[in-house]
Amino acid sequence: MVALLFAAMLVNYVDRGNLSIVALPVMRESGISPAVMGTLLSAFFWTYAFLQVPAGYLVDRFGLKWTYAGAFLLWSAASAVTSLARSFQQILGLQALLGVGESVAPSASLAYIRQNFAEDQQGLPTAIYVSGMTLGSAVSALLGACVVVHLGWRALFVLTGLGSLVWLLPWLMLAPAAPSRPAIRASSSTCAFPPWRMLLTRPTFWGITIAAFLYSYYSYFCLTWLPSYLVMARGYSFLRMGAYTAVPYLGTVLVSFSSARAADRLITRVGHPMSVRKMFVVTGFVLGSAILLLLVLQSSLAVLFTLIFSLLGIGLASSNYWALTEAISPGPVVGRVIGYQNMIASLGGICAPMLTGFLVGRTKSFELSIAFAGGALLVSAGAFLVLLRELDVKVLAARFPEN
Repeated sequence: MVALLFAAMLVNYVDRGNLSIVALPVMRESGISPAVMGTLLSAFFWTYAFLQVPAGYLVDRFGLKWTYAGAFLLWSAASAVTSLARSFQQILGLQALLGVGESVAPSASLAYIRQNFAEDQQGLPTAIYVSGMTLGSAVSALLGACVVVHLGWRALFVLTGLGSLVWLLPWLMLAPAAPSRPAIRASSSTCAFPPWRMLLTRPTFWGITIAAFLYSYYSYFCLTWLPSYLVMARGYSFLRMGAYTAVPYLGTVLVSFSSARAADRLITRVGHPMSVRKMFVVTGFVLGSAILLLLVLQSSLAVLFTLIFSLLGIGLASSNYWALTEAISPGPVVGRVIGYQNMIASLGGICAPMLTGFLVGRTKSFELSIAFAGGALLVSAGAFLVLLRELDVKVLAARFPEN
């Protein structure tokens, strides 16, 4: 099951990253500006963001098997049909539909891990799941660059959209048919989302909210505009862009595994899962802000090593970031808590491509966009360090007991 969750997230990030890889060919063919392309790159997140909490409810209420299967089929179809799009409106609508399908994936994956692994064992399966995201970004860059050069940008959507459907067969054979826990009646108090008044007074709520938005701002800047930055600002070829994008993400996968395992072992030894994972996340965010060095470095080798170092920091943080969410989320509402966090994160996904497109169109430079991305990680580190508190987690756990 964890292998299938990994594979689905790999496909997920390949499909959502395709448009960023082909952004330049699409702009040239359609005659659209960077600002308009920023709107297209953000369209996925319009639906993805606002369906996170409803998707979490569906996972909590009906389980993974058919919810995830239907979502996977929908987003694969949206990706494949993008190859036929001929206008701005068509690409916009298909990207929004892609977001509808992919909105189920995070809640389904993390809810399964939360409900089937103990606290000191959640780091490794979470790292496997998260590595699907980062490896998907790497595969998208390498595969996308090769396909665009040899077959054209439309072929990329056909190959990834239709080829991924083979995942459905093992999923339908192995996925649990019912929720991991007995279904809870809609009228039950344990099925409701935590009262907003209770959440709004807790510093941990605001720490998660701030960090989710700003961490994702950085992540989605890299996902949506980094390939175009390497071609437009650095003058790289498509194949070189693919390599310079993929190599840092591959390093992120390796660091994500080792940091998750190290955190699991440290928690087994000393306890305090929240404090341990918070330490990894804060350190990773600070290291990730090294992307700011792109503002002063000029050589190609320096650019590559800066991207590697920055994304290795994200690897240190990423798996523990999501494992921390699992650790602080009561089991009965884990899908909805993850859904809320993903909704806030996706707002960063809306802002990053649109603001970057606007700034690049106005200034003809990526400098301000890079400054915002690196600064966002520093603020995220501060929010996690100062605002996340174990007392808040204990209060929430008492409000929503496991049984």
